[in-house]
Amino acid sequence: MAAAVAVAAALGFLLLAGAGGTAGDEAREAEAVRALVARLLGPGPAAGFSVAVERALAAASGLDTYSLSGGGGARVRVRGSTGVAAAAGLHRYLRDFCGCHVAWSGSQLRLPRPLPAVPEELTEATPNRYRYYQNVCTQSYSFVWWDWARWEQEIDWMALNGINLALAWSGQEAIWQRVYLSLGLTQSEIDEYFTGPAFLAWGRMGNLHTWGGPLPHFWHLKELYLQHRILDRMRSFGMIPVLPAFAGHVPKAITRVFPQVNVTQMGSWGHFNCSYSCSFLLAPGDPIFPLIGSLFLRELTKEFGTDHIYGADTFNEMQPPSSEPSYLAAATSAVYEAMTAVDPEAVWLLQGWLFQHQPEFWGPAQVEAVLGAVPRGRLLVLDLFAENQPVYVRTASFRGQPFIWCMLHNFGGNHGLFGALEAVNRGPKAARLFPNSTMVGTGMAPEGINQNEVVYALMAELGWRKDPVPDLVAWVTSFADRRYGVSHRDAEAAWRLLLRSVYNCSGEACRGHNHSPLVKRPSLQMNTTVWYNQSDVFEAWRLLLTTAPTLAASPAFRYDLLDVTRQAVQELVSLYYEEARTAYLNKELAPLLKAGGVLAYELLPALDEVLASDSRFLLGSWLEQARAVAVSKAEADFYEQNSRYQLTLWGPVGNILDYANKQLAGLVADYYTPRWQLFMQALADSLAQGIPFQQCQFDKNVFQLEQAFVLSSRRYPSQSQGDTVDLAKKIFLKYYPRWVNGSL
Repeated sequence: MAAAVAVAAALGFLLLAGAGGTAGDEAREAEAVRALVARLLGPGPAAGFSVAVERALAAASGLDTYSLSGGGGARVRVRGSTGVAAAAGLHRYLRDFCGCHVAWSGSQLRLPRPLPAVPEELTEATPNRYRYYQNVCTQSYSFVWWDWARWEQEIDWMALNGINLALAWSGQEAIWQRVYLSLGLTQSEIDEYFTGPAFLAWGRMGNLHTWGGPLPHFWHLKELYLQHRILDRMRSFGMIPVLPAFAGHVPKAITRVFPQVNVTQMGSWGHFNCSYSCSFLLAPGDPIFPLIGSLFLRELTKEFGTDHIYGADTFNEMQPPSSEPSYLAAATSAVYEAMTAVDPEAVWLLQGWLFQHQPEFWGPAQVEAVLGAVPRGRLLVLDLFAENQPVYVRTASFRGQPFIWCMLHNFGGNHGLFGALEAVNRGPKAARLFPNSTMVGTGMAPEGINQNEVVYALMAELGWRKDPVPDLVAWVTSFADRRYGVSHRDAEAAWRLLLRSVYNCSGEACRGHNHSPLVKRPSLQMNTTVWYNQSDVFEAWRLLLTTAPTLAASPAFRYDLLDVTRQAVQELVSLYYEEARTAYLNKELAPLLKAGGVLAYELLPALDEVLASDSRFLLGSWLEQARAVAVSKAEADFYEQNSRYQLTLWGPVGNILDYANKQLAGLVADYYTPRWQLFMQALADSLAQGIPFQQCQFDKNVFQLEQAFVLSSRRYPSQSQGDTVDLAKKIFLKYYPRWVNGSL
């Protein structure tokens, strides 16, 4: 009984957090949604919609609610209890009544005329308080070079998908700079501490310092400007932005300013040495801890205001100095108390990744120490990888603290068709029904976006469903129809094949991190096993090509055709690699030269050529985004090098090699292809000379190629070249018959 009361208290607090608002807020949120409709549809079509925000809609449940009515010659009336709820209602109407589709890769928004009628008023309430979005890493893998125009698109996407809780972490380094200067650090000490822009996520979590830095002065000004606009737009919809808080990590220079300070140097992270990792962590009992934590939060909220939810991660992928529950509780309390000293209403948003990442350290006593150190309802935990390895199950629903069931899905922003749609579909309801469940929301927490949009479409929809989608086959069929704006039998069949193969991953070993040989440094020990039947990918490829005469005008179709072509080539790379490896192990030079030659000199160049036909798959587009942020050529070169490092070596010596791999035109041609050519040449030389292949020597040689790519100043096109359909067909006609006949 006591446990149930505690759970109810926790949920009650969080249901109230951020709820309510004034009539002025209602008017502002309604105006924000009306402006969104105009941006999305244009001012003419937008006139067909009436938008209102009425808190009373959610009076009974306190949960976001929308209502749809009208159409059929009259204006479509969209009402929501918040701006986010109204935007989600608009999206529901566009999706289910108009057959429209909103996506990162391009939206399909052909409205029927007249606007379809809503047969009877449709009212929907979300089953949970929160729909959360982002991962701390998303800020670096996907958002790092964005301008306001791109942020505006994303916040619109968030509103339409019902997101009401999201990180807003831009600009914090400018605030930290003010705090550190006020404490007596020099500008050079601060510059030495901050990472470069592409690695800020790991600086913010204490994993890294210095690497890729320093941050230029103008970076801080740009980020402050962006953060103000991001916060203003999020709040205008009624979203709750999550601001950062002090987690306990400090620059080494703190020990110069405060010689008596009690700090612990943490262990290394990510194969970096202590030049770039081994961060300094303040002891929770040191009087400097609350001083720094309160200074930062006071300066931050003075600049940006607050919505009372703050994110901080003290032990992300780092083992604490002690496993003693008393230490872990004290470390947790220190972070929370520094928040509440400035904001008595503070709620701490904690990424639950630490419990998942090091389960051998985080036993029951250690988990209890952290979760019990914050009053119930004041710690909101993200069960970050719940679709694969839910932590709520083994922690008795996070010991009564409220949590959000999150789908992580993607690591590093990799390309590669992947999803666990069955697990995603079932997961939220199972968590709600868990004994004494403290689940208060659902979330999408990818490390990188702009990939596998079908997965995010499902997860966003589940944020408004009390039950799973009853028939995923029917759901993905209608997804294809909306995405392309027309029903096509072969396109629907292709998506059903993808659903049962690449999007049907199951089991704990299933992760959205692309380990294809194509994007990994070559060796003789590469794993090519996949969880699906590759025939389904090739057949989906064939079916999509048959629809091209009908669907080629659709940008979403062209994107998907290229993405599936890319995936098919990825499968072919694995098959040719297996042939080459078998030939090498059998000491057969001719078959090795044949398979290796096709892979390195035909297949990869063909992939690069087809990727170049779409601006969404261009290295040049990614690098130009980075350069566009700069105010000088030197700064542009610096940002570009940050970007190149992240995609490839990640650290100075390949510390997290290929983790953030992408399949982009230019990257395939000048990074992946030369590696494979060198590997096949090395294997051939080994056989010809009768000496064993030396992986260590190859790694040294190939590192020279990898480093040369990172340090290169070669410019790449940011405009597409060639026709996607023609180039995909060319690859298909060359390789599909070989696949079918088994004669690669």
